[in-house]
Amino acid sequence: MEREELFRKISIENERKMVLLVLDGLGGLPLKGRTELETARTPNLDLLAAESEIGLSHPISAGVTPGSGPAHLSLFGYDPLRYEIGRGILEALGVGIAVGPRSVAVRGNFATLENGLVSDRRAGRIPTEKNREIVAFLNERIRRIEDVEVALYPGEEHRFVLVLTGDGLDDAVSDADPEAVGRPLLYARAKGAGAEKTARVVNLFIDRLTAELAGQHPANTCLLRGFAKYPAIPSMKELFRLRAAAIAVYPMYRGLAQLVGMEILETGRSIQEQLAVLKKRWADFDFFFVHVKKTDSYGEDGDFDHKVAVIEEFDRWLPEVLELTPDVLVVTGDHSTPALLKGHSWHPNPLLLKSAFVRRPPEPGGAVDAIACGSPDGQACGKVSVKPLRAKFGETSCAGGVLGRMPAMDVLPLMMANALKFRKFGA
Repeated sequence: MEREELFRKISIENERKMVLLVLDGLGGLPLKGRTELETARTPNLDLLAAESEIGLSHPISAGVTPGSGPAHLSLFGYDPLRYEIGRGILEALGVGIAVGPRSVAVRGNFATLENGLVSDRRAGRIPTEKNREIVAFLNERIRRIEDVEVALYPGEEHRFVLVLTGDGLDDAVSDADPEAVGRPLLYARAKGAGAEKTARVVNLFIDRLTAELAGQHPANTCLLRGFAKYPAIPSMKELFRLRAAAIAVYPMYRGLAQLVGMEILETGRSIQEQLAVLKKRWADFDFFFVHVKKTDSYGEDGDFDHKVAVIEEFDRWLPEVLELTPDVLVVTGDHSTPALLKGHSWHPNPLLLKSAFVRRPPEPGGAVDAIACGSPDGQACGKVSVKPLRAKFGETSCAGGVLGRMPAMDVLPLMMANALKFRKFGA
């Protein structure tokens, strides 16, 4: 019996509520002895961890650095090696684009080209308003390449979506992104004979866009990744019998949630606004995915201090979630994005799971005797029993947690079990 068939067989519906809080790129590496999460002041997370099962999770496999798409798909209970979904379709769905069977969607970055080399892969994270201006300009000037229709859609900051529509298009095309600064533009290559037309049209588009934006700065070229057609994937309703909702700001995460059948709830950009939506729609769903992006953004920028600040802001708002008393609560990341590396990494994610059925870790070391002198002259001394403080929620404490190291695609099934949404398998 395959994994998905098992889930269909044993999943049941009940009224218990589950919340998956994902701080994108949460995991980090030490700077001056501590990671971003361990540096942050997180009293609420620390108290929650003391009442939870904690551990580490691998999004794909040990040593494999994941993209955001497969990392989130894994958290939603799907095998990311079975469903290899290009980022383009996720971005397209996230901004509300209908992608038909004759279309290929691509995730794009506006970038900066100087002296023939890419000097900034994100064009200084231009404002979203500027992005919209550039996209409108390009849509007036690049409507067709050969017999293929071309359409651009603005995303957040430097991101956009390119949709190519025509006959004979295939998504088996390599990324057109050097993935590092100081290198020339990288053009797409067909991975098979059926994708040669797509690669040719894509490369003509890159040259045309770069020519149209010549003289502009910082957005004067583009990088393209994640060529994708619409995939066939079962919904969370089919697999887990869940009424699922997503509260996410950035298009790619909204797109992935939509792809697996979640309802996308409209929200403002701040953590406070996202949690206000969670409260407002609490009665309508039994699974909520809440996504916080800026931990990842600052990690990619190499900004350790601002990543710490986002974690601390999240911690301040965490009581808003706890007041709802979800039956199962998970806090984790989709992948690690250490500021030290300025990008995604292979390091496992800190993970905590709170429910009424967790195996709480023992008190660290138990009570110890200490000497207390209470009189002003220090003469009246005696023994007192003192409990040492628990370790804070972080990579080091999670490494010794009762969950151990586990595949991220087991997180949702573990949530289902703790919500009593699985029946027994077998006699």
